Amino acid sequence: MTAAADVLRIEIDGRTADTGQLRSALLSGFGHFTAMQVRGRAVRGFQHHLARLDAASSELFGTGVDEQALRASIRHALGGDIADASVRVHLLETAEAPALMVTVRPPGGMPAGPWRLRSVPYQRSVAHIKHTADFGQRYYQRIVHASGFDEALLTGPDGIISEGSITKHGYFDGSHVIWPAAPALRGITMQLVELALAERGVPSARAHIRVAGLSRFAGVFVTNARGIAAVGQVDDQALPADEHFMSVLAESYAAVPWDAI
Repeated sequence: MTAAADVLRIEIDGRTADTGQLRSALLSGFGHFTAMQVRGRAVRGFQHHLARLDAASSELFGTGVDEQALRASIRHALGGDIADASVRVHLLETAEAPALMVTVRPPGGMPAGPWRLRSVPYQRSVAHIKHTADFGQRYYQRIVHASGFDEALLTGPDGIISEGSITKHGYFDGSHVIWPAAPALRGITMQLVELALAERGVPSARAHIRVAGLSRFAGVFVTNARGIAAVGQVDDQALPADEHFMSVLAESYAAVPWDAI
């Protein structure tokens, strides 16, 4: 089997998507998804992805997600030739039952840190769902990239941090990892890191975190489906990096098991 270099597959309900299905998916704009990195036809935290899809589908469409059908759809989209890939699973509104769309793209890695973040005045609506069609999220991401930053840091009133445009953030205070308490999506990698760090004696907590108070933390990091990375700057604030903690963080994430699809 080979990696997914230059491969792009789109399947809907277990079959190659035709023009009509793609048009319907594009025009719908209502649905949700999860994104995962596949290596050796395995995924970190598959049950977390399943739980995310099941909960969102139950809320949006009144019906959950069948685990075996989900696994079969991903395996079918990968085919017999792709072992490593970036995979997204979408549940999209149609006139009948929600359509299950699987996209397969080349595998992706996390850009090395330290990352530079720029704060923006925006928070995602219905933030607990990884939903489609969030214009503001992409709008601010493009702005910060154009100004030389790596990622947008989404904030609410009084500079309270919620999440990034495509990342979640952890803040190490010397003994705990603090996750923002503002409304935000619970990232899959974030959940896996939280559990893995707890096993190594680093507990987590939730609290409101403000941009103006970031200098008090010993280390800040980002997580998303592609991995983890340190943060070295937010706006014009240079942030410290606790090398020992970052080493523990990297080791903890590397030890997270891969689940066969």
